[in-house]
Amino acid sequence: MPLKAKILNPAVAGQSARMVSNDAQIPKEIPGDDPDDVLFNSFYGVRTIELNRPKKLNSLNASMARKVIPRLVEWQKSQLASVIIMGGAGPKAFCAGGDVAALALQNTEGPEGQAASQAYFGLEYQLDHLIATYPKPYIAYMDGITMGGGVGLSAHAPIRIATERTLFAMPETTIGFFPDVGGSFFLPRLEGRIGTYLALTSERLKGVNAFYAGIATHYLDSSTLSSLTSRLAELSFKDYDDMHTRLETIAATVAEYDSGLPHDEPILLAGELRKAIDRCFKYDTMEEIINALEYEQQRENDEAVDYTEIRNWATKTLKTLLERSPTSLKVTLAQMRRGRQWNIAEAFQREYHIAGRFMSHPDFGTGVSARLINKTSGTPQWSPPKLSDVSPSQVEEFFTPPPGADRLELLGAKGQRAYMEYPFQFGLPREEEIEDMVRQGGKTLRSVSQHFLKVTGGRTGVREKVEEVVKRCCEDEGGELMWKAQE
Repeated sequence: MPLKAKILNPAVAGQSARMVSNDAQIPKEIPGDDPDDVLFNSFYGVRTIELNRPKKLNSLNASMARKVIPRLVEWQKSQLASVIIMGGAGPKAFCAGGDVAALALQNTEGPEGQAASQAYFGLEYQLDHLIATYPKPYIAYMDGITMGGGVGLSAHAPIRIATERTLFAMPETTIGFFPDVGGSFFLPRLEGRIGTYLALTSERLKGVNAFYAGIATHYLDSSTLSSLTSRLAELSFKDYDDMHTRLETIAATVAEYDSGLPHDEPILLAGELRKAIDRCFKYDTMEEIINALEYEQQRENDEAVDYTEIRNWATKTLKTLLERSPTSLKVTLAQMRRGRQWNIAEAFQREYHIAGRFMSHPDFGTGVSARLINKTSGTPQWSPPKLSDVSPSQVEEFFTPPPGADRLELLGAKGQRAYMEYPFQFGLPREEEIEDMVRQGGKTLRSVSQHFLKVTGGRTGVREKVEEVVKRCCEDEGGELMWKAQE
């Protein structure tokens, strides 16, 4: 039975492949680009993109982007290319991020070097937006380290497959930067305050927890990916099949390789920890978030809950935040709050200007040098060094393009260029869907679970997700679930 998927943007459902927009010039390779840093292959209707810098954990650079963008544009026009799959070479990484060390060095050349660094981000964001609006099925194999720039290549895909080797993070505040590559769009749209928490703390999610958190839509054992690629190559679609129909067929094919979830790895962002995350990271200022965490440090046990683990978590989280760039934290928090109102195109265009501001800010060079080049311990010498020293006007500068600044021209298909929500939902049911179901009244845990198992075609992980949400958010009153107000 094909897996069902919710179409969150009805306008997308009937769209066939469209040519790339003419707004921006398609980048081309230049002399000096490594000829082998990306490998392309064809298997019947499947086209594969393999990021091929395993010694650098497949970190993305301009040479790679200049190869991938033209190939994606070419495949849009091809009647023979039906499914695109991106993966990384070697067992360690899908893509560990962008080559920020080279950018930090380039920035020391002054305004010209900083402009060149911003141009790199523009190229990267064009690629990410092209993926986010691609009119053919695009699948990301998030097998191994998937961080920073690697998240941009995967988070916007309709089918995102995590494995036992997946290691997800957005580590930008660690190096005096901000969660870019469309983080303005996908992080605020994660459930509760998970996105804000991941953005500010750079917390890592391993394996199946990237799936539970909504970062990935599917979870498979890494050993099955090669066979899955071969199986996907066997698929054929009718000319009139729309994107939704094709993706449902692909999702059903992915499910054929599902061997279940690891029972020794429970949902991490769940229960009292998830409640504490939502309590602390709901605020709109870093000072309020810090105060909330300090309160959690002192929270006393009650008859129902032992808060020892939450107190320890709050202490660890406070230490983490106080080691981050104060400027990065305040800009990132503002980004998370504003990004919920940005469409997918606006997110990348605004990030382009924010990235440019960071290229001329001292914290980026300081952070990259301390964390990635010299690898020193302790807190880097941020400027300014304290949260209280970063004023609202300084934060606002990052969101205000310089006079005469050009807007980033995008490559994505016009019909899908500016959606407010991801057009397709192939992951686990969202918390608000479960809430809507419970609020209808007369529901039990069993009936809610059965409903979502039915509408998803028995998708793996649905039962675990529903049980976690119900346990955390509902009370049983006479055999009937009642949704309770959250703190």
